[in-house]
Amino acid sequence: MDLFDYSMQDQLNSEAPLAARMRPQSLDEIVGQDHIIGPGSLLRRAIQADRLFSSIILYGPPGTGKTTLARVIAGTTKAHFESLSAVLAGVADLREAIHQATERRRLYRQRTILFVDEVHRWNKAQQDALLPHVESGLFTLIGATTQNPYFDVIKALVSRSRIFELKPLQEGDILSLLNRALADPVAGYGLRKVEADEDALLHLARISGGDARNALNALELAVETTLPKDGRVHVDLAVAQESIQKRAVLYDKTDDQHYDTISAFIKSVRGSDPDAALYWLMKMLHAGEDPRFILRRLIILASEDIGLADPMGILVANAAAQNFEYIGMPEGVYPIAHATLYLATAPKSNSVGAFHSVRAEIEEHGAGPVPVHLMDPSRDGKGFGHGKDYQYPHSFPGHWVEQQYLPEGLEDRRFYTPSEEGAEKVIKERMGRLRGTVAKDQKQENEPG
Repeated sequence: MDLFDYSMQDQLNSEAPLAARMRPQSLDEIVGQDHIIGPGSLLRRAIQADRLFSSIILYGPPGTGKTTLARVIAGTTKAHFESLSAVLAGVADLREAIHQATERRRLYRQRTILFVDEVHRWNKAQQDALLPHVESGLFTLIGATTQNPYFDVIKALVSRSRIFELKPLQEGDILSLLNRALADPVAGYGLRKVEADEDALLHLARISGGDARNALNALELAVETTLPKDGRVHVDLAVAQESIQKRAVLYDKTDDQHYDTISAFIKSVRGSDPDAALYWLMKMLHAGEDPRFILRRLIILASEDIGLADPMGILVANAAAQNFEYIGMPEGVYPIAHATLYLATAPKSNSVGAFHSVRAEIEEHGAGPVPVHLMDPSRDGKGFGHGKDYQYPHSFPGHWVEQQYLPEGLEDRRFYTPSEEGAEKVIKERMGRLRGTVAKDQKQENEPG
């Protein structure tokens, strides 16, 4: 690099966006992601000891630190670090990287870590071209992707890599980054008189959706476009709203608004009011609530409040959660709304809660022994008579036979009571027929004379 190149690079660094200037330079500066790089974690130990020998794929939404983590690895390893962008690089670039890595290994015994950003953007042929060199150990691959690698990265590459999922940053993590940017005298605004109200920073943290880059870009826009008064830049809530293009909603994930709104949402779905359910859903999403939190509650509700009245409910809720992971926001709101409307309009039953009665019975009286005729006969059938007198239901009309399945003393207990709603009405009729008419017929058949 000559003097002119150095001068240009220095200028580019100084004029880089705030998010780029504030990019962490060490593991200790990275906020969040403790589940994969927290103290004592496998990946952290491998990075600190420069023992990252197996390939890894970093998967997560934008702004969660995938590229940052790769650059931290680049700054700590003695291996040569090569970086390619799958958006810009093709097979020719990969061939050149392979040639250079081969020469380094041959001449200097130096290994190469290859970082491929947006690796999912390479087609199958391009990913296949990388595979033999990952398999041979010529490259230790670090792939970064915003798409689920189990769908968008070839199976052979996935099977040879450890997958690390980066989560959206928590509100506290984003606040920490924003305050760090305000205080940093070199990369941030520490040498300028910038005052940001707490509610303004909270709004940026919430609306950023766990994306650090989004939050820092909004803060930069707020600071750089606000005219100073008496030499001081004041970022209030109105400025923050304008900078991130969303108005604040009275909603705090740590106070009553959070709990009251999710309560109103669940009760509206349970109460079969699709309009109210959509309203509370959009309030939460607009205020920056984690969509995964909402989806988890819908999956629970699908069993707790709908159950067998509509067995498809839990499948729809689970599919919405999987679709959201595949799509992300903003289009991910479609499957969430789909599941909300389906569950709100579905027939309701809370009979799945029968397990509470069973648990109470076991906790109070202990778990009873398995009746002998239900025991496994394959091991002790001859010696102890296990399985003797078991009646095989498929050998009887209706594929049902009356026999004892509960422990001794609980023969007549009925924990599960089907409701009259939806598909469960059919279940109730069938169980009633089996326990009543069929049982009576079989009893008469078995009576002598």
